[in-house]
Amino acid sequence: MALLDIQNLVVEFQTASGPFRAVDGVSLHVDEREVLAIVGESGSGKSVSMLAVMGLLPWTATVTADRMMFGGRDLLKISLAERRKIIGKDIAMIFQEPVASLNPCFTVGFQIEEVLRFHLGMDRAQRRARAIELLKQVGIPEPAERLNSFPHQMSGGQCQRVMIAMAIACNPKLLIADEPTTALDVTIQKQILDLLVSLQAKYGMGLIMITHNMGVVAETADRVIVQYKGRKMEEADVLSLFESPKSNYTRALLSALPDNAVGDRLPTVSDMLFEPAPSGAGA
Repeated sequence: MALLDIQNLVVEFQTASGPFRAVDGVSLHVDEREVLAIVGESGSGKSVSMLAVMGLLPWTATVTADRMMFGGRDLLKISLAERRKIIGKDIAMIFQEPVASLNPCFTVGFQIEEVLRFHLGMDRAQRRARAIELLKQVGIPEPAERLNSFPHQMSGGQCQRVMIAMAIACNPKLLIADEPTTALDVTIQKQILDLLVSLQAKYGMGLIMITHNMGVVAETADRVIVQYKGRKMEEADVLSLFESPKSNYTRALLSALPDNAVGDRLPTVSDMLFEPAPSGAGA
């Protein structure tokens, strides 16, 4: 049985000009210990799909699905109180902008310990010890001292590590990483990716990696879903996707990689998107 199983997910936002469909009939699943990458350009509905799973979309959003099962429980049918016990504990998410996602009014130690207090009921001493252990685990130097730091006193890479520490605090069964390397320099990007993959292997979590970076996909994923304008265009294992993509959009993404530059010009998605598909390939 899949750890997470979603069938025909639709997300619409109410606007002044009528409903806008951001996710249009997406189906996906992820198994235990599997790394699933969801790729596509900005606006393709990647993050919205996962925020729907987390129940973190604003009131203007309408979420429907034929099925949204996690560990045998229907996330759309359980009560809000039951869902709150799952979100943050069994399903955790690393958000795209760590500095903006952390509360600037509280120390990072307080924010990590709050997760432990709410979900695990630890006392003060237990929370502090676990928070220090988590910061050490994600590579924060002098973790005991860093507990008293505010987000603005830390670098972007350190804030991302704090977000990862919060996400893994309760040893979740499923970890969702939303563009975890955005706005980080290349060296730090590699460190964060290596950290995520090592934590996933250590704890046996399912991992969903949301990204537009095909290099990240090649390095980390077992299976890939390609989204465009809220729809799933293709799903394949990593090797098949790179060797024989089926959709025009997937070929367009791969053609826009720097290695495929011709002279001093890098191909764009628009260059490739509407070219005819090779014989036998899907649109």
